[in-house]
Amino acid sequence: MGPRTRRPCAGSTRVLAIALVLAGMACTHSWARLPPARPTPVPTSRDGAPATFDPAGTALQLERVVSGLRAPTAIAAAPDGSGRLYVTEKAGTIRIVRGTTLVAEPFLDIRTLVGSSGSEQGLLGLAFHPRYTDTRTFFVNYTDRNGDTVVARYRVSADPERADPVSATVILTVRQPAANHNGGHLAFGPDGKLYIGLGDGGGAGDRFGNAQNPATLLGKMLRIDIDGGEPYAIPPDNPFRDRPGYRPEIWALGLRNPWRYSFDRATGDLYIADVGQNAYEEINFQPAASKGGENHGWPRMEGTHCYPAGAACERSGLVLPIGEYGRSGGCSVTGGYVYRGRAEPALTGAYLFADFCSGIFWSLHRDATGRWVHTELLRSRISISSFGEDEAGELYVAGYNDGTIYRVRAARR
Repeated sequence: MGPRTRRPCAGSTRVLAIALVLAGMACTHSWARLPPARPTPVPTSRDGAPATFDPAGTALQLERVVSGLRAPTAIAAAPDGSGRLYVTEKAGTIRIVRGTTLVAEPFLDIRTLVGSSGSEQGLLGLAFHPRYTDTRTFFVNYTDRNGDTVVARYRVSADPERADPVSATVILTVRQPAANHNGGHLAFGPDGKLYIGLGDGGGAGDRFGNAQNPATLLGKMLRIDIDGGEPYAIPPDNPFRDRPGYRPEIWALGLRNPWRYSFDRATGDLYIADVGQNAYEEINFQPAASKGGENHGWPRMEGTHCYPAGAACERSGLVLPIGEYGRSGGCSVTGGYVYRGRAEPALTGAYLFADFCSGIFWSLHRDATGRWVHTELLRSRISISSFGEDEAGELYVAGYNDGTIYRVRAARR
């Protein structure tokens, strides 16, 4: 999500659950020209059955759940069996979706703390502790009134639909030199560690030189242990924990603005969507067996191409994306999830993502030869700011422009 002019997608349809399906609009690309990904099993469902996704016969439709939100930026679920969805609003509130009802009173209101004047500023991320029923804690990521990134921990009150606003503990503060490329996402991995995505600090072409600088947290994916110390501990297996000159929180580097990443709940693989500069949007991949330390290339490369265009660059030591698209597809990628729910078996094993500017939805999946296949599934008029996953693995998206949460459904072509 970025400060970019939204361009209507040619041939876009109305935002209605049924009318959103565009039969026959599939555009499938084999990513055979990309270097082979690190070996990892073809994704399987939770019960071990092969993925059932068939891009040639599958499209998407979006089912309206609730409307009335103001600039929703993230969707999360608490692992407590309640079925509630929690949606962050840019200005600094968290709202609860109970079934098809938007609860009137916010779960948390920190608008007095949040600076949201910039198009990429605000309350941007939310993650619940994996043992939420025991700890009653959750974490938020926002830009403060100075424009700096703050990651803070809160507790829920005795009322499960109200957080305690005075329970805040600041976990991490990172100075931001510009108003954009703040990252902002939070996610707990299968290892129970908290992963924090930070952009390169803003400006064009990594103007502050952060993405490849090991002494700063900007342009990185961080991994911290929020249970091992106060305010957090460095996991002993972090790749740069004992390397001089490196911040020990760093898990991966060379990122421009990671706008949504997720772990496949069946395999543990990590997918990172990174917003590009002027030409390419990319999806990066880290297998569950990764020991961390991947360098995803920015600003030496934008996608699989040397940056700036036409320049020569050294690619050795870089982990290139599994998928990319150019400006004909949009201008700001929004990362999603590998579908692992049960209600839409036709989507099983597909990584679903979208573009904020164009409203186009795609999938990435491995074919029988292990190549990554990139397929267009849907064109919409929605500015998709975030995907979210409920406790059962069903997927939702947030319409930033229309304040609506939609459920992702499969449809036949």
